[in-house]
Amino acid sequence: MKQVVQNYKSGELTVLDVPVPGCKPGGVLVRSAYSLISTGTELMKVSEAGMSMLGKARSRPDQVAKVMQSVATDGVPATYRKVMGRLDSWTPLGYSLCGVVEQVGTGIDDVAVGDLVACAGNEHALHAELNWVPKNLYARVPDGLAPRHAAFGTVGAIALQGVRRGEPQLGDVALVVGLGLIGQLVVQLLAASGVRVVGADPDPARCELGARLGAVACGDPASAAVATAVAELSGGHGVDQVYLAAGGGSNEPVELAARLSRDRGRVVDIGKCRLDLPWNAYYEKELDVRFSRSYGPGRYDPEYELAGRDYPIGYVRWTERRNLACFLDLLARGSVDAEPLVSHVAAFDDAVETYRRLSDGDLKAVAVLFRYPGPAGQPADAAAPELTVPAAPEVAVPAVRRRGAAASVPARAAAAPVRLAFVGAGNYASSMLLPHLAQRHGVALSTVVTTTALSAANAKRKFGFAEATTDLDAVLGDPAVDAVFVVTRHSSHAELTRRALLAGKAVFVEKPLALTEDELAGVLAAVEESGNDRLQVGFNRRFAPLLRQARKRFGARTGPASVRYLVNAGRLAHGSWYLRQGTEGSRFTGEGGHFIDTVSWLLGGDPVSVYAVATPDNEDLQVVLRYPDGSTATLGYVTSGSPGFPKETLDLVADGKVLRLDDFVRASVHGPKRWASPRLSRTRDKGQRTELAAFLRAVRTGGPMPVPLESLAATTAATLAVRTALVAGAPVTLAGPR
Repeated sequence: MKQVVQNYKSGELTVLDVPVPGCKPGGVLVRSAYSLISTGTELMKVSEAGMSMLGKARSRPDQVAKVMQSVATDGVPATYRKVMGRLDSWTPLGYSLCGVVEQVGTGIDDVAVGDLVACAGNEHALHAELNWVPKNLYARVPDGLAPRHAAFGTVGAIALQGVRRGEPQLGDVALVVGLGLIGQLVVQLLAASGVRVVGADPDPARCELGARLGAVACGDPASAAVATAVAELSGGHGVDQVYLAAGGGSNEPVELAARLSRDRGRVVDIGKCRLDLPWNAYYEKELDVRFSRSYGPGRYDPEYELAGRDYPIGYVRWTERRNLACFLDLLARGSVDAEPLVSHVAAFDDAVETYRRLSDGDLKAVAVLFRYPGPAGQPADAAAPELTVPAAPEVAVPAVRRRGAAASVPARAAAAPVRLAFVGAGNYASSMLLPHLAQRHGVALSTVVTTTALSAANAKRKFGFAEATTDLDAVLGDPAVDAVFVVTRHSSHAELTRRALLAGKAVFVEKPLALTEDELAGVLAAVEESGNDRLQVGFNRRFAPLLRQARKRFGARTGPASVRYLVNAGRLAHGSWYLRQGTEGSRFTGEGGHFIDTVSWLLGGDPVSVYAVATPDNEDLQVVLRYPDGSTATLGYVTSGSPGFPKETLDLVADGKVLRLDDFVRASVHGPKRWASPRLSRTRDKGQRTELAAFLRAVRTGGPMPVPLESLAATTAATLAVRTALVAGAPVTLAGPR
């Protein structure tokens, strides 16, 4: 099937051929009839994709914050893989559509094949010919409602939730600032509720449309017309509610709200505008500032959206699904009219050109619809042929490219100490890395950088850093710093590593390297741009002395091997940042690279395919890796085991021999000659000390990094492919560099 996708790193848009999504339990497969382009949200995303990396970070501080959170929950390497993976991979667009149910998953009994439904969600209502949509993100379209109008369902639910947050009453006076798509819908919803509405927008055409759709008066917020209309309608008291449906970087909307609100009025933020509240104005009127979170209660709750667990109506009257159904009913009864908002209808195949015209300003529009194949844009025939099983997805391992024949290694005086800077000084850095470095000969701890001054000061005091700062730019620009350790939360790993590489520093980044394919590609792009490949990821288990000794005792292989690796990860305490999957990635994405790297090192190669299955709650995973020589590895990552059982046990079987590792405490080899290690102390050596020594040696001598960059990229790509395999329900082929 075809889907509109965007490369967030390059900004490229294309209509891509992708596998048909499977119809999973708890949802339906929907063939699109119409999907709506949100000319505000989507064009902002398209615009951001065309920015530089720094521009992207500046435009989305919320995402930068999530990256930093991910580092805290999943660790630096995991977050790094996630972010960089997202930056250089295709990402979907769209979140509001109408289509026909083509297949019904188990557990669904409220719709049938052939039913017309409106769908919501930026992961489930995409600009694509087919989408799998979970139960709480679709609603049946009322009889007689045109599919092109039902495609407005999601944005209508956003507007409706904003109005609910304002709690309007009959006879109220309201001001709507911003008369784009959401603002025009808010105007109609308020008018239908018996509220007298004033609209404000600098575009005369949008003001004219707002007046046609129910506003008593509309005008440019910079003119006196808006203030005059408010004064006349409210008897000079000011409006009861202000609905901020504007975007951009101007602070004028919130200042206008303060001037025109009555005493103790309500200000509801629906759009994404600047919110530097003028304290005196808001304090003196005691204004009630409220936020409207997307479609309504249930949004961003995976238990509601993905698991289908509804909120009891007695406790939550209006959930996002009920808002969606309510708005469709308002459309069907004529209380809201979507047709005047439709500026343009484009064939789905013309999606790229349509986005270009919108971005360039050639196409002026409030709302644009994509029409999908079918007679006159009508829904596909309910008797469509049965879907074929989707082909196994293929993921390309990003190519590793370097400018020039070799990486540029700064000249160092042979006797000079290796000067290190640490970005982040949390629990892992303080317990597993810095103790090995603080007293090491030939090492100078130069600077520690953290987001809070107190934590930096604590690290300086405890480990003897020469400087403590919150200014990363000063460290990256310091020519005396030889290497930068990135030990922040997972979400910041990739960006910090990329910046340090571009600054010419050797980099040690804790796992994961990236949390997404885009983040990985972004790091590799930094290597290509700078010629600096001086990178090590904290895959420390391959450096564990006991495991190295066992592999040496096992000897060379002549045939393929079978590996079983059980990771008894255990459950996390409530509130752990590792549970914040929305910002820090899944637990496996955060630390799965550890185990894949260990297996790949044991087998002497990189995986060529990945398959994964999971329990319904995705807490326990089984991952199957296949290698070029026919070797296979089964990696079990579980959280439901006993805490008294060892965390990691590994068996490698080949050539009539078995290597066994018991939690880095004991190892043995069974074969013609049996070998068993003596029982070590309860302190498990998982290789951090040896890994750090290898990294420092490479920095000091200019020799190769301990692990080739190609291997780091392949391990990261394989870790990320587990997520793809879970979604696809099929093996993912790691196709190699392209």
